[in-house]
Formats: sequence, structure tokens, C-alpha cells
Amino acid sequence: MSPASREAVADTSFLVDWARYSNRDLLFELFDVVHVPESVLREIKLPPAVDWVAESLASDKMALFTETPDLEEEARRIMAMSRSRPLKRVDFPEAVCLAAGLRFGYVVLTENGGAYFAPRVLGIAVEVWRAFEAIVEAWRAGHISDVVEELRRYERETLHLFRRRDWEYICRLTRC
Repeated sequence: MSPASREAVADTSFLVDWARYSNRDLLFELFDVVHVPESVLREIKLPPAVDWVAESLASDKMALFTETPDLEEEARRIMAMSRSRPLKRVDFPEAVCLAAGLRFGYVVLTENGGAYFAPRVLGIAVEVWRAFEAIVEAWRAGHISDVVEELRRYERETLHLFRRRDWEYICRLTRC
């Protein structure tokens, strides 16, 4: 991760899953601030996500991101592009995150398949991470010692299973 990538923007799917993870503050070891778009905040309705996001906003670990008209226009352009290609649909909140990532250089945090694959399929220059990449980057940065155990913990606690290809990748790295 480059020094300029100290900010991220997160969508609903990422925040809802990550909030169930007992080591969720690991995210703030990776990023100085995680931006939460207003459209994402409107979708978060249940604990533990609503509580964690509220606490993180209050402690300035997260920041509310207000969508401007020009950013909304870019998000709608990304949505239209996603519908014209063989890609899982990218809805407005995820498109806002992608547009913010493009405009400000934020890392986009998502579990949405359309948003995750958008850089490759749509040819947009934005860095997108899922929980898998966040945990691997935390390991690379020395914030966790056993990446395999941490990934297993995430799966157990969130009930979010990583793809077989992800496990094969981490096993090649760690010789697990």
C-alpha cells in the first residue's frame, strides 16, 4: 500500500460484514480515516453495524462523505457502464464509493462483486479491497502475525466465506 493510500471509502456490504468481526478496529491501523457516504449510511440500519459506524464517526475514525452533484453524476456514469458490460450490477452507493475512489484516490472497501471487479471490467483506475485484501494488507504491514488464522477468524465471526482462489493465493504466500 502506498503512503498516499491512507484513506478509504466503504460501502454497506463491507461495513455490515466487518462490524461483526472482533478485530474490526484493525481497519484503523490501515487507514487514517474511512469515509462513509451518506447513501451508504442510509442503508445501515441494524446492530452491530449501526453501533460501530456511529462510534467510529463520533471518534473521527470514520467521516461522513457528502455526495456532490458532480460526484453523483460520475456515480451514475459508472452505474450505466456496469449495466452495459458482463458485470454484476453496481448500485448507487457502491458507484459513489467508486467515484470517490477515482476522484480522491481512496481505497474502495466493498464485498459487492460488481464494485470489486469494476476496475478490471470497466477499466477504471481505482483500488478496491474486500475484507480479504484488508486482512492480507494488515498482515503485510505487521499488524497481525498469523494471516491464515486471522482469515479463519473473520470467516467464523462474520459467516462470510472467502473464495477458494483467495485461500489458494494465501496458502502460496504462507506455505499453509
